[in-house]
Amino acid sequence: MFLRNFSNASKLLRQNPTQQTLFHRSSPSRINLVCRQFKNESRNGSQGIRTTQQSLAPTPFEKFAAEGGHMNPTRLWKPLVFTLAVSTGSFVSVTIWEYERVRAKILRTVKGSSTASWFKSKINGTQKKANDWRNEVQSWWRTLPEGDRIFIPLCAINVLVFALWRIPTLQPTMVKYFCSNPAARAICWPMFLSTFSHYSLFHIFANMYVLRSFANPAVHALGREQFLGLYLSAGVMSSLASYIYKIGTKQAGLSLGASGAIMAILAYVCTQYPDTQLSIIFLPMFTFSAGTAIKCIMGVDLMGLVMGWKIFDHAAHLGGALFGLFWFYYGSVYLWPKREVILREYHKIREQKSK
Repeated sequence: MFLRNFSNASKLLRQNPTQQTLFHRSSPSRINLVCRQFKNESRNGSQGIRTTQQSLAPTPFEKFAAEGGHMNPTRLWKPLVFTLAVSTGSFVSVTIWEYERVRAKILRTVKGSSTASWFKSKINGTQKKANDWRNEVQSWWRTLPEGDRIFIPLCAINVLVFALWRIPTLQPTMVKYFCSNPAARAICWPMFLSTFSHYSLFHIFANMYVLRSFANPAVHALGREQFLGLYLSAGVMSSLASYIYKIGTKQAGLSLGASGAIMAILAYVCTQYPDTQLSIIFLPMFTFSAGTAIKCIMGVDLMGLVMGWKIFDHAAHLGGALFGLFWFYYGSVYLWPKREVILREYHKIREQKSK
């Protein structure tokens, strides 16, 4: 699903939001890659690999069958612990990042207002002219909306991993660590790394388009730090949901894509601004509210689970969306404010080291 809504936070927050466009191809999320080479495995109950089904081009997946080890529910305890560790670590890390960012901003303000800094800037004027291009890049970066300053690094990481898929000698490693599979020997780290992994050009374009569309309003509502914590945590949460479903249905298979994390952002924003009007690209005459859109998307994913559809990883979609709703109703209200405890402890540690 291509979304052109929410690309500008100021437009989103208006009293009477203007009608924008949306192309509803599928759930705006983790586009499942189904390889033609795994037709027989899919018929036998395997999940299959997510790819554009129409593509006839050879893929690295034709060389590597999905591992099919034990699918015992006891295998879930490691992914569960890993999910809790990554989620906790993500929010602790962004809390420390918030502290350091605010501290650096205060120090720059103090230094910039001092007389010594004024004389130093005059003395180093010639050197600064030699680095004008850096100053121009920094000035351009500061003019970007906060959502773009989060989206660009995330997009760059996804593009880098996408490029790594093009290197034949790396493809066995990519399948092992950048595709999640509950029956594989490497079961934990792929839960996180697969959320930055896309093999299909359409797959990465669709996911990055949706992420870009929702980044600004989400960052406006959450702040940069909380947004990043939610995004990273939702990625592993969606992988855990996919594992639970695959093990519960005894269907091993490979999964990759950022759509589980994006679904959490989508669910949060659509719940935060439910009356914002959306429309379908190429069909702008059909409009609907954001609240209705997220309900329909989650309904389709739930139906996919019940009906056993194999084209998309509906469990990952639904897991990400549910985590986004959880964060809207509970996490941002009760859990995020408790980061003050972490801030105080980190401040004490920093003071002790500076002595």
